[in-house]
Parts: sequence; structure tokens; C-alpha cells
Amino acid sequence: MAAATPATPSAREFARLAREHSLVPVYRTVTADLETPVSAFLRIAAKQPEAFLLESVEGGEHVGRYTFIGIEPYKKIVSRGANITVEEASQRRTFQGDIFAELKQALSGHTPARLAGLPPFTAGAVGFFAYDVVRQIERLPSLAVDELGVPDACLMFFDQVLAFDHVKKEIHLIVTADLTREQAAGHTAAVAYTRALKRLKRLEKRLARALPKPGKKHARTPAQAKLQLTSRTPRPAFLKSVRRAKQYIASGDVFQCVLSQRFDCVPGVDAFDVYRALRIVNP
Repeated sequence: MAAATPATPSAREFARLAREHSLVPVYRTVTADLETPVSAFLRIAAKQPEAFLLESVEGGEHVGRYTFIGIEPYKKIVSRGANITVEEASQRRTFQGDIFAELKQALSGHTPARLAGLPPFTAGAVGFFAYDVVRQIERLPSLAVDELGVPDACLMFFDQVLAFDHVKKEIHLIVTADLTREQAAGHTAAVAYTRALKRLKRLEKRLARALPKPGKKHARTPAQAKLQLTSRTPRPAFLKSVRRAKQYIASGDVFQCVLSQRFDCVPGVDAFDVYRALRIVNP
């Protein structure tokens, strides 16, 4: 990895920004012509229980300008129906509420500093809303069996981010200081800046370390080389659904129908290896 630029902003500039904003990013920039998002993710997040990698393609052909990687979320919000669980600072609380109101509250009051040269995202919530979260907005029947136990929403809050700039071939290593949390802990702006620099240095060291060795794969005999898929829907039951759908079409009751079924398999490789294969097949 190439040598990094000095940390930005300086201590004096940080103190000025801290008087006007509650979130102030501190960052270094390194050359990324020999690094890829996959290799960077493996270096800094391979052993992390919770991390994210966001890549994008624009227009189906061009790689988006930025790729984002984040590690070690400081807060996590999970929603299952009206049950909301919040984990923060080694504490966990569960209560009844509205996930949208809770997220709005979690994001309110923050005034992030925008520094020239940085991408629009430097810290914040990353996660997903599942389809079933619509039941928090509309009254809909719940007929399907919950086979997977996926939450309605899962959002993690990150303040350590790597941002790949694919145009300039650079990586911005970003640590955002939350002045509200720092002040609640009794830290001055100067202490907050020092703490951010220490975390930034650790992030830089992680990116510079050697790639981890590939994980062990499940042993396979030649006869097992083909992936074994198991359907959760028996063939006669699925064909019955097809015949019923055709009857609805003939009666004019259906103008669009999507029949699907779930398949299970044990691929025998690490989940990130599956992602690496998918990003090649379909960027």
C-alpha cells in the first residue's frame, strides 16, 4: 500500500469544525491502483462479525464512482414487527415502537461537516428494510409461514469507512468523530481528535496487512462436485399451483402471476466467496 497523506483536517481546523458540527470526519488518502474492494474487504473485515461492502454499477455497464466498506458498527437497530431491539455501547434494550420513527430519531440532530474531496457518505446507517416492513405502514394479512426468521429491518451505524474513488484511484480512510457522544463521555474536542487519529491509524494498519489465507472448504468427492439443491416445495404441489394459476388466467382474474419456490443448498465455501463469484457473473 502506498504511503498515506497527512491526516485531514488539522487539529486547529478540527476544533473549528467541532464548534459548528456534531460529526467531523478525520481521514487519510492512499493510492489504490494496486488495491481492489475485494482485497481491502478481506484485509480489514474478513474476521469482523458485522461489516458492509457497497458496490454499484451505473447504466448496467459502468462501475459507480465510489465503493464503500465499513466495519465495527457502534449501534445496531433490528425490527421484527413492532418489536425493536437497539444495541449500543454493550447495552441492549427491546421495546415496542415504529421502526421509521426510531430511525428518524436516531438520525436527527446530527450536523455532519462536509469536507472537500470526500464522497457524500462518510458515516451513517447501513442496512436493509425487508418487504414485510410494509405491514408497519399498511394493514395486510399475514398468511405465509416465516421460514427464515429474517427481521423486518436491520440497520447498523458506522463511523469507520473506507471509500474507494474509482476515478482518482484513491482510497479515503475515514473515521468520523461524534462530538455529541465524545462530550457525553467527558472528552474535549482535542481529545476527540486524538482518539479519531488513533482509530485512523489502526484502520491504516489493517489495510496494510497481508491478505488472510483462504478458509477451509468442506471436503467433496468427485460425485458431490455438483451443487445439490433441495426444494422446499414438492413437485406435485408446485405443478398444482401452476394449473391453478392457468385457470385464473383463463378466467381473466390474473394479469400477472409469479410462482416461486425456495431451494436450499450447502455450497461448501465461505459466503464472501459466493459474493465474489456473483459480482463477476453479474456486476
